[in-house]
Amino acid sequence: MAEIASEQIARAFIAACADELAAPKPGNVHIYAPGHGMEAQDFVASAEAAAPHLSAPGARVGARIHDAVEATWARVGCNTNLGIVLLCAPLAHAAAQQGEGALAEKLATTLDALDSADADLAFRAISRASPAGLGAAPQHDVAEPARISLREAMALAADRDLVARQYANGFSEIFGIGRAAILRSRARGHDREMTTLELFMAYARQFPDTHIQRKFGEKVARETLTRFQEAASLIDAADDRDSMFRIALELDRSLKKSGYNPGACADLTVAALFADYLLAILPNVHKNG
Repeated sequence: MAEIASEQIARAFIAACADELAAPKPGNVHIYAPGHGMEAQDFVASAEAAAPHLSAPGARVGARIHDAVEATWARVGCNTNLGIVLLCAPLAHAAAQQGEGALAEKLATTLDALDSADADLAFRAISRASPAGLGAAPQHDVAEPARISLREAMALAADRDLVARQYANGFSEIFGIGRAAILRSRARGHDREMTTLELFMAYARQFPDTHIQRKFGEKVARETLTRFQEAASLIDAADDRDSMFRIALELDRSLKKSGYNPGACADLTVAALFADYLLAILPNVHKNG
């Protein structure tokens, strides 16, 4: 089975980022409303800047992460997509590999092959992006040279970060909850924007968002989870696009008024959409679910 061309991977990444912005995901930046000092165009520019580096032929995961974050910073001057890049770099690497096997299987091989050089480059990218709530760690701090593999470093943060957790569990939330939400929404005949909203809500109703938790504490993250669960139930019952979007935008205004940004769930949303695009263009697609 031939690998996907880097240009196809880049287009898939940009498309996934565009889809994520086209739905009114409560608390995040989207085309219906800005938030947290950023606008949708900042994320469009970030996707365009990061895409060639995420899809670079032959690049290791760490290099994809580092170069994509540097390019993003040069373009927009702020952290718009660190979590997205951390999740999508291994997926892009896996999709580019030759040989038989499903995307999830190739991803497992990619994750197993990560080393300290990947970690060191990723640490530099994380320090560059300086995400909200980033503090010093008692061991393997991102401000210091890496001494363990990137997967091992992510596993140490898995209990407090949804993005890091994917490295530890083989992206199970991407291929599990995320994939199921996409297929369920499509089966209901929903368009791409409705599907993206339902995908995001599938994550936001399941997990206390770890971006909110780092910035505001566990109590606020748990309270926000409850609000998402209530809104998700209303969206499930609504079914029609106008009602679904109205419910989402009401919660969106409330969350942004408080400064709550469920960024980790948004990151997982982009990764699940990116994986969906990759599955659609991979050869022997029936083997790649």
